Amino acid sequence: MRSCSLIFGILLCFYELILTLELISSIFFPLLFFKRICDVYDEEISLAIQEYGDDAKEFDEHEIHTFVVPKGYHWNDVRVVSENVGVAIVNAFREIEKVNSEKLQGIFGDGAWTNKKRLPDRLLKDLLEHFSSKTLSLANCPEDELGQGYEYLIKKFADDSGHTAQEFYTNRTVVRLMTEILKPDSGESIYDPTCGSA
Repeated sequence: MRSCSLIFGILLCFYELILTLELISSIFFPLLFFKRICDVYDEEISLAIQEYGDDAKEFDEHEIHTFVVPKGYHWNDVRVVSENVGVAIVNAFREIEKVNSEKLQGIFGDGAWTNKKRLPDRLLKDLLEHFSSKTLSLANCPEDELGQGYEYLIKKFADDSGHTAQEFYTNRTVVRLMTEILKPDSGESIYDPTCGSA
């Protein structure tokens, strides 16, 4: 599982600094999602240019992108910030959520990004730089592999901390059962009322 080891490698470098599952879920995973969104955004631009050439510029961003990343709020924009890094991260999160509100509202959570005692600029810069060493595009890290890596890490760190992973995500067995019982049609979504209830 390529992505699991890729994600796991990133996390292990900072495991001593991010000791609790709550910090992992409020700091590590939002950064992972942010990096993934930006890498896929870049990948979609490249694919559109390959397919349409200069005409790719004529498309509305929502036509070629799964998620839109507003100008000035891309991973690379945040990466060059040297002071108040937490503020830059929060601003990028909120702008991405705003522009993709139907799909991403609240996805990044409410981590204490601006608490410099807990998350000093140096730590955040180190996290950004380490994540930057990996490309989380669809070609490099397919969706299924990323999802499996995410679930594995949630379970591993929940087990290590004495929690159960079900406090942080709905496991695949329950998802399969819900799907079997509800039998949704293609394109429909299922509401999980206990999602994020930890």
